[in-house]
Amino acid sequence: MGFLEHLDELRTRLIRSLIAVGAGMGVAFFFNDQIASLVLGPVGRALPPGTDLVAGLTEGFGFYVDLSLIGGVLLAAPLVTYQIWRFVAPGLYATERRLVLPLVIMAAIGTVAGAAFSHYLLFPSSVWFLSRWLPKGVKALPSLHDAFALYKGMLLAMVTVFQLPTVVFLLARLNAVSAGFLWRNFGYAVLIIAVAAAAFTSTGDPGNFALMAAPMLAMYVLSIGIAWLVSPRHADEDAMTDDDAKALGLVISATVFEQARKRRSGRRRPAGRSLR
Repeated sequence: MGFLEHLDELRTRLIRSLIAVGAGMGVAFFFNDQIASLVLGPVGRALPPGTDLVAGLTEGFGFYVDLSLIGGVLLAAPLVTYQIWRFVAPGLYATERRLVLPLVIMAAIGTVAGAAFSHYLLFPSSVWFLSRWLPKGVKALPSLHDAFALYKGMLLAMVTVFQLPTVVFLLARLNAVSAGFLWRNFGYAVLIIAVAAAAFTSTGDPGNFALMAAPMLAMYVLSIGIAWLVSPRHADEDAMTDDDAKALGLVISATVFEQARKRRSGRRRPAGRSLR
């Protein structure tokens, strides 16, 4: 296929994927109340008794649109994955095609595990901690927008963290990293994990810091085992050097600090300005 034929094929796959997401959104919209109860259930259980969420005039509609979009993406995920596969499969060798199925399975497991961890542990504990830090005589009025923004942020963070074994599996099969390389740089990994957990923990308390850092460390240890299982035995000869690992660690740490600084500066904006 020529370049224009590839573009036409890509356009077809994108249109079909968008149609699938739109249809999924339509289905999810009819179950918005049930989805909302599932998402906001941990908030109601973690808040002090008698505390209800408040919402502005447009927040409720935006909340339901976001729920429909998330539900639509989840429902359409199998078809979207199939469209991606149909686009890239003709350009893969037979050995590369055999990697697709385990990658898809690992990515799906990581997504479900990360979402469950955030929904049932990290998010409720954060809401519980934040709702208890109020001066005497001040009543908590948590907003729907803030609660859902916190939920989405933690959900995305944990889903991303739980994809680390999938990424390492791919890199190990491509002989880019090895178990020995990951083990030798375990100290740098712990440092990066601590920096990331401190930067992206919304509450700042030791309990939620531990809940944020523990799965990162667990996924890294699991990734070492996966790399040991799937890497060629001579992988250490071709993997990145320790100096490369140090440089990569500095880059990642600097990136995390910069993202944390932007988040904090955004929170300090004057109340009269809209962030949306």
